[in-house]
Amino acid sequence: MSRVHIEKLVTDWTQEIVEGTELELVDVEYVKESSGWILRVFIDKPGGVDLDDCRQVSEALDVKLDAADPIPGPYFLEVSSPGLERPLKKSSDYERFAGRKVQIRTYSAIHGRKRFEAILMGLKGDNVVLEWEGETIEIPLELISKANLALEL
Repeated sequence: MSRVHIEKLVTDWTQEIVEGTELELVDVEYVKESSGWILRVFIDKPGGVDLDDCRQVSEALDVKLDAADPIPGPYFLEVSSPGLERPLKKSSDYERFAGRKVQIRTYSAIHGRKRFEAILMGLKGDNVVLEWEGETIEIPLELISKANLALEL
């Protein structure tokens, strides 16, 4: 099974596990690192997740992974918080975190650049609205390669 299929399957299972709770699935990634393959699941909730939240999701997901055995070979399962620099994945994230500082990378240049650190103003249709260098700019969602909250000190 390909990396993309594994991530999709684990995303679906994790959505089922957190459904009806205050937990939300933020992201799933299946990556090769120096220590081997790692399946990472990031969850969040208002006020942040704790160790017990991570343990519950990990145990429930482990049961599904053991039963279906979709991943060939050894891997490590990690369930954790997305951290302070949480990725923005869903359209609703761009509304939810309006007013916060974000870092955005684009696939192609906009205003002569591919990296922006700006204040997120929200979403307007399929465009992310930013306050950047004293201007309001819009970036189409389909051009965003990566977006996350920026650490504010």
